[in-house]
Amino acid sequence: MMHWSSFSEFLAMGGKGFYVWGAFGVTALCLVLEPFFLARRRRATLARLARRLRAEAKTGDRP
Repeated sequence: MMHWSSFSEFLAMGGKGFYVWGAFGVTALCLVLEPFFLARRRRATLARLARRLRAEAKTGDRP
């Protein structure tokens, strides 16, 4: 069981605070950004498919 005598000791994590909190921060950032990137990719894919369908409808080309 770990016990710290102050909040700054807790943040320091026995000298490994930079690694621990840095890893936590990077993970949190990835979890926050992932839905944004997925939504952007979905919009791009839907736009590409819509352009393709319009082009096929215009030329009468069907694969």
